[in-house]
Amino acid sequence: MRTMRAIVLSNPGPVDNLVLEERPIPATKPGWVRIRVKAFGVNESEVTTRKGLSSRDVALPRIPGIECVGEVDEAPADSDLAPGQKVATMMGGMGRSFDGAYAEYVSVPVGQVIPFTTNLPWDVVGALPEMFQTAYGSLTTGLDLKAGQTLLIRGGTSTVGLSAATIAKSMGATVISTSRKADRLGLLRAVGIDHPIVDDGTIADTVREIAPEGVDAALELVGCEVLPDTLKAVRVHGTACFTGALGDQWTIPDFDPFSVIPFGVRLTSYGGQATDLPANVFNLQLQEIAEGRIRVSVAKVYQGLEGVREAHSDLEAGTTPGKHVVVLT
Repeated sequence: MRTMRAIVLSNPGPVDNLVLEERPIPATKPGWVRIRVKAFGVNESEVTTRKGLSSRDVALPRIPGIECVGEVDEAPADSDLAPGQKVATMMGGMGRSFDGAYAEYVSVPVGQVIPFTTNLPWDVVGALPEMFQTAYGSLTTGLDLKAGQTLLIRGGTSTVGLSAATIAKSMGATVISTSRKADRLGLLRAVGIDHPIVDDGTIADTVREIAPEGVDAALELVGCEVLPDTLKAVRVHGTACFTGALGDQWTIPDFDPFSVIPFGVRLTSYGGQATDLPANVFNLQLQEIAEGRIRVSVAKVYQGLEGVREAHSDLEAGTTPGKHVVVLT
């Protein structure tokens, strides 16, 4: 039996519960693709899963990891994929309902595999799938953002927030983005934010000083504790999209729509899948990155599965904005 190295979570808890083990290489089965993992991002949702705080049930033991990039190792004969093809995959139950990307190999349904062509290094490409898919889906499916509109991003220095800002600017939007730390406003300006503001927990009045009628669209990444305030910053017939909960609060106790949602403001949510990110859109972003038109915010690169624990610790500490990426040799 061929084996691989993988990070396994058997019980929720601290980073020490992420254990490096030998596991069987996933067997191939109809309709699934086996990928040799080259790199993967470490995400806030994986930290939440590790701590046992996920809003979705995760059966343990489990190999975590909701995204990766790599090369096709084996694919169904009736697919357009061939061994060696560079691919990305994300979500769809990875690391939750079936074993995920913290391993040398992962097997996923063929429908959630995105082929791409690029000469960008694996550490750059590995930073992209989940944050770009989530940002792109939130702006398009969640908010239907249009050129000329004003967008508020609550949680702007998160990986999704930074990615959403670059996409929104390329779409022709004016972007207001928040950080809880004043010393990170320069980072927001560096990625093209028009109006970076400090988030002290109540920002609706500050946002309306910039957009007196309210913003056209708001991307909520912080969570339910600030959602009512975010909604107050949105204009009548504008839209807020709930995508993330960086504050680990996913619900509003005794939710009262009449007091939480201002009259005429629309509230949506987004938590999409790889199928929401067309291959041509992903490949276009790779091209724009290669040509210097889009910046990728990478906090730190870790070599090998041995770096997963450190990546989790660094991500929890929140000292360096950007994506934490593990590269396998």
